[in-house]
Amino acid sequence: MSEKIYVLLLRLYPSHFREQYGDAALQLYRDRARDEKGFLSGLRLWTDLLADLVLSVPRQYLYVQPSFAGVARPHAPGMPSFFVLEGESLPAKQILLGGILSLAFLCVFWISLNSATKHTAQPAIAYRSSPHHSASRQPRALQPPSVPAAKNFAVSELSNLDAAQRRRVIDGAIAKLNEYYVYPDLGRQMAEALAAHQQRGDYNSISDAETFAVVLTTHLREVSHDRHLFVGYNPEENPANHDGPTPTELARYRSDMQRSNCTFEKVEILPRNIGYLKFNEFPDPAICRPTVTAVMKKLNNADAIIFDLRDNHGGDPQMVSLIASYLFNRPTHVNDIYDRRKNSTRQFWTKSPVSGNALADKRAYVLTSSGTFSGAEEFAYDLKMLKRATVVGETTTGGAHPARTHQIDEHFRIRVPEARPINPVSKKNWEGTGVEPDVKVNAADALDTAQTLAEQRHNRH
Repeated sequence: MSEKIYVLLLRLYPSHFREQYGDAALQLYRDRARDEKGFLSGLRLWTDLLADLVLSVPRQYLYVQPSFAGVARPHAPGMPSFFVLEGESLPAKQILLGGILSLAFLCVFWISLNSATKHTAQPAIAYRSSPHHSASRQPRALQPPSVPAAKNFAVSELSNLDAAQRRRVIDGAIAKLNEYYVYPDLGRQMAEALAAHQQRGDYNSISDAETFAVVLTTHLREVSHDRHLFVGYNPEENPANHDGPTPTELARYRSDMQRSNCTFEKVEILPRNIGYLKFNEFPDPAICRPTVTAVMKKLNNADAIIFDLRDNHGGDPQMVSLIASYLFNRPTHVNDIYDRRKNSTRQFWTKSPVSGNALADKRAYVLTSSGTFSGAEEFAYDLKMLKRATVVGETTTGGAHPARTHQIDEHFRIRVPEARPINPVSKKNWEGTGVEPDVKVNAADALDTAQTLAEQRHNRH
């Protein structure tokens, strides 16, 4: 629902702005919504969004930003996209009404936020980027604030980015792509594309660091269509030679997982003794294994189980195989991951049988949406290939490549996909195509449909 509201708010911007930044803004909104869980984080996200809306919509109608040559709108199957009518503009009354409503919402959120923070500490933002992590998460400061939903007024922006700084970032990105991207030929194509844009002067007019990061990401995805690939800017300095999460970020991740119950949002027994589990990430098992044990124990006597991954955006492949362990009565080969950095392939097997587990022979259903991403897609794909679960819902996003974040300099980072899954059954993965459900329905109807299927199976037996 919140994403639909945001899409509607984007309509307040002029057509030239939506054409350049619409899809990037929507993806950045998803990134922040995914990472900033909880009441306070949600308030902060919408405060940033509405403040940016109030300030930037009038400016965009008064000032037409220079276009960047060759910027195209990335699009993946099953993902919303913007179709812009040339020359379209909003009536003055609509702009005024949108501004008034946005300002009113901003005031309400600001008052609520100030009231709440008097009694509750601000939650930390998690960050993960292991080589095999299927959904590397970006800290909030890395979300480019030059487009709606990514603005953060608590940090200062770097303006007056000069040619030497732009060249350093481009050269650094090219070096990382050539060294690490999972498909070397495609990595070189992306590197050549950045060099061609630079030679044509497409970046010369960009002085804002975060806008520069957005444009670089857009250009890279034009070539690769890889949704794990990302260039980010952080106003806080980090060591230029540091790759992966810092000790502070790891500590924040652990704290965030403990605070959010490892993203396990709901566990219950539905009518007809159907178990239901909703969780929004596959977190590090070194931290969250005890939570998984406790959650699965509550579902142990169910006659069927539904895994709700409609809002799940991925995580650690080891957690994918750990949770899948409860669905098998013997060790089962679920996935392989080829790592370019190590030039080796790692096998992933379930830890079956799990002591005391009674779910190994029970019916299983996996709910998906067009936003189901990365490690969550692996879980659905693995079980579908093994014919162990029925996938119900929408075709997933189509992001399969585990990625690692590399520091380019003190402020810029690039997240480079370095590995690719190889399913032991299909010998393929879901990159670019997504996981096709066995029963295709709207995401909103997936739970009811899965319950009906489970009840029908129960009645037949």
